Amino acid sequence: MSQPAPMITKDGRFAYEAAGDPDATPLIFLHGIGGAARAWRQQLARFSTQFRAIAWDMPGYGRSASLASVSIAALADALQQFIEQLGAAKPILVGHSIGGMIVQKWLAQSPKLARAIVLAQTSPAFGKADGDWQKSFIAARLGPLDRGETMKSLAPSLVKELVGDDPDPKGMELARECMASVPEASYRAMMLALMGFDQRSTLRDISVPTLLLSGSRDNNAPAPMMAKTATFIPSAEYVELAGVGHLANLERPDAFDEALGRFLNSVATKT
Repeated sequence: MSQPAPMITKDGRFAYEAAGDPDATPLIFLHGIGGAARAWRQQLARFSTQFRAIAWDMPGYGRSASLASVSIAALADALQQFIEQLGAAKPILVGHSIGGMIVQKWLAQSPKLARAIVLAQTSPAFGKADGDWQKSFIAARLGPLDRGETMKSLAPSLVKELVGDDPDPKGMELARECMASVPEASYRAMMLALMGFDQRSTLRDISVPTLLLSGSRDNNAPAPMMAKTATFIPSAEYVELAGVGHLANLERPDAFDEALGRFLNSVATKT
């Protein structure tokens, strides 16, 4: 199976990988804080027969330029610029973790531009910027870097904490590679960008077909929270993958692809 081709937008700001017919419906994958475009390679290969499958390196990752100031709003603006530069009309967006937060913020600003969305192992809110839980969450993740660890040295333990039962060995190798390659400055900036994120009030306004995909062993985006979130989105579909932690597409890629494929087929029948 051929690898998706690494690409970069014409102005040099966004690096991405893509596969499939350039004239097919765009299917855009957005990775999480410890990810990269290449984390989606199995999905790009799997869905490139039906879609123009695309995965970006988030700003500050891979060869994508960093933002001057990092926030979920700024990342949503960057996503809009990326979509425009690709010429991707009515895309389907699949956002994992912070990628799902970016999708939510983007959709609130551009409610009619998507054909459908998938919110994978993400949350509609991170809570108060000055909340004790939020502060302890950030401190636990940035503390080791403050004490001299590196993303490369931390990658094995960070990934291990994220996954559930019997993860795919090749997927875990890729997850560690992606985590190790995240620039420390980008990791810090993205963690801090979570603070104060809250799109709960806009969930009821989501009018496009929506899939919420969770893992039963996910401690970062717990399944009960995601199931509750689905009740606020009109006509949302909720799917929970048993035994899966926070990295579903790498832990259980076949189960992830099956759930995503069913949703994409249902979207196709509605249009």
